[in-house]
Amino acid sequence: MASYASLVSAFLLISSVPLTSAESAFFGKLKGNHQPTHTRPESAGVFAVGGQVDPPNAVTSINNQDGGACVDAYTQYCGPGGSSPPKSQWCSFEDMFNKNKPIMFSSCGQYNQPDDSGPEIGAIYDSIQQIATETKIDHRFILAVIMQESGGCVRVPTSNVQVPTPNGGVRNPGLMQDHDGDGTCNSDITHQVQNPCPTGVITQMIREGSAGTSSGDGLAQCINQSGSSGATAFYRAARLYNSGSIDSSGDLCKGIATHCYASDIANRLTGWTYAPHACGLDG
Repeated sequence: MASYASLVSAFLLISSVPLTSAESAFFGKLKGNHQPTHTRPESAGVFAVGGQVDPPNAVTSINNQDGGACVDAYTQYCGPGGSSPPKSQWCSFEDMFNKNKPIMFSSCGQYNQPDDSGPEIGAIYDSIQQIATETKIDHRFILAVIMQESGGCVRVPTSNVQVPTPNGGVRNPGLMQDHDGDGTCNSDITHQVQNPCPTGVITQMIREGSAGTSSGDGLAQCINQSGSSGATAFYRAARLYNSGSIDSSGDLCKGIATHCYASDIANRLTGWTYAPHACGLDG
């Protein structure tokens, strides 16, 4: 598994291209998530802290060339998830990360915070690979959720939406706007902003969003709850991560929270970055 530092020469080639402003990218609207609380007892082998993906959806090795080239386009996907792109249409982690780097370098501006530095983005890369290994989550799915939730801004504010839902409101800090985690470089509790954001905190933010927190589930548990395999498991997991439930109809565009969420994740996994956000379900 290559570290971010080992890809410096490729990064220098990419960084010589003028960065596109994150103003035209769609991400991190801070609408809040309603991830489920503990879903299974610790004796079941999956619990909020340290969650891992069960077979057949577990990914047991890291491969940065695990897909094709990214295609920057958006198609609205609704229904139960089976009509969304199969994993064979997902782009590779390497191409997906490189295509999203310009957004990461400029995503903090909408929060009036200093933008990510090269070392901070390097820490995001290395932490995704580390946590993907720990949790057996496809590293592309972790990256897609990071881009959806924060645009990769390490100083993203915490969202805390209080609405009358079955799961109630929940505090969502960090890169993945997780379930009441501790990792953040822009604390809503102490009001401290850390610049630079320590590597350990970046890793913690990604671990809490992926493996879960002491309060609730992360991506691993949501994948296990999906009741599906293949790409559909990830789209259903995305809906669970955002809303805490899937509508009784099975339609991933229905229910509470962000109706376009699963569709957005499906498009990110095939390469969407700057193309118009062609999903109007959330206004």
